[in-house]
Amino acid sequence: MSAQAPLVRRAAGEALGTAALVAVVVGSGIQATELTRDVGVQLLANSLATVFGLGVLIAFLGPVSGAHFNPVVTLAAYATGRRGGDGPTLRDVAAYIPAQVAGAVGGAVLADAMFAKPLVHFSAHDRFAGHLWLAEVVATAGLVWLIFGLARAGRAHLAPVAVASYIGAAYWFTSSTSFANPAVTIGRAFTDTFAGIAPASVAPFLAAQLAGAVLGLALVAACFGRPARASGDEVVLPHGEQQPADPARPAEESALAS
Repeated sequence: MSAQAPLVRRAAGEALGTAALVAVVVGSGIQATELTRDVGVQLLANSLATVFGLGVLIAFLGPVSGAHFNPVVTLAAYATGRRGGDGPTLRDVAAYIPAQVAGAVGGAVLADAMFAKPLVHFSAHDRFAGHLWLAEVVATAGLVWLIFGLARAGRAHLAPVAVASYIGAAYWFTSSTSFANPAVTIGRAFTDTFAGIAPASVAPFLAAQLAGAVLGLALVAACFGRPARASGDEVVLPHGEQQPADPARPAEESALAS
């Protein structure tokens, strides 16, 4: 096995990847509202851009950092990896989560700058309602279930397509349009545009997302049981670059986002 990328590089990958993801979400939302007044078309444009952008980012940055772009994915990877020693360390978590949040805020500011919007204008889009919190629990649980279920099933290489497709679907089947990501939720509070969320609505969304992550891990355990300790050429770390001992066998990147 080759050594994983240095923590500084992995944290930078998480910051830049999360920034790019939020720029895609916010920027496509702004573009959609400037092109049409039809809310359905706006949501379609926003969701399609997010699907394509997320899939590209996971495939591109997965080998660097694992392409979490999401604190609940990082925390879930830490929680599940402690037993086998194949997950991120507490030091990794302490670097990843601030990088993801900072990247999300930067991505929102960048999107506003590209469309000549005020650079820091907190959203007035109120999303404070019980049914939205339930939707965030469902969306986040499904995301965690998918990501870690793929890893348990040995199909982590499908993550770019599967995770992006799930987020695209969840845009439409959840009333909250599937934020499912605490860093992205915080970042979207900094833009008073189509994709924004009022600061007062952020805390309940974060709580719902954390609850959803716990539920998602319970679903993984119910479907796949406890993970077996992997042999040397089967380990897939969900936080960094790994190469298999056998060069003829392609590496499976885990990873992961919202």
